[in-house]
Amino acid sequence: MTWVKICGTTNLEDALTAVEAGADAVGFVFYEKSPRNVSVEVARKIVEKLPEGVEKIGVFVSEDELDPNRVLLETGLTGTQTYLSPGVDKRRSAGTAIGVSLLPKHARLMIALSVELLRDVEEKPVFQFDFSRLRDMPEGVSIPEGLLNTFVLDSGDLQMPGGTGKTFDWERAVPIAEALRQGGGKLVVAGGLTPDNVGEAMRVLKPWGVDVASGVEARPGKKDPEKVRAFVNAVRESDRNTK
Repeated sequence: MTWVKICGTTNLEDALTAVEAGADAVGFVFYEKSPRNVSVEVARKIVEKLPEGVEKIGVFVSEDELDPNRVLLETGLTGTQTYLSPGVDKRRSAGTAIGVSLLPKHARLMIALSVELLRDVEEKPVFQFDFSRLRDMPEGVSIPEGLLNTFVLDSGDLQMPGGTGKTFDWERAVPIAEALRQGGGKLVVAGGLTPDNVGEAMRVLKPWGVDVASGVEARPGKKDPEKVRAFVNAVRESDRNTK
């Protein structure tokens, strides 16, 4: 089944709604410019009340000064999702967000990439970029097999690396998705997904997972329970239709 993450969680009620709806992961945004930003203390109180089997993912931006290692230690998160900003060294960003010794046995470390900004990476056309290079670590950093193999494709720009609530051109991104898969990566699609369009995104890009925030909200930072359930149901229906 397709992995489902409900992101931008700011309160326990919404987190439990996501869990009850059947989501595989709950996401917490640690980025001050986001309307869904949460404090370390708030995230810790929510995480400690969630089932062990549900993934708890902290979302970070590489340009931010917040230390993911400290957040992992203080909250009990099971993984990270780091947005790479233009001009930031990819290996340094990924390494900074890891804190391998602090993670549980089956942790997940994701690199989030803006489709619109990929053309700026190393000044190469987007479809020629070698995604496997993002998994190269600095000397002395050891990464367990399978730990850093999940990539999030999102819409974004220079002002906001992700969380725009806008879709990107899925058809145009097909070669990116293929490049990720050929490099051994798992593709997670984000950006403007809703219960109404997630099935089409899955049909076009055939992702390993999907990620939603604003598409299931009543307002920024507050989820709509009916939309959350509808989103998960739409993903499961699409799963059944592709068997």
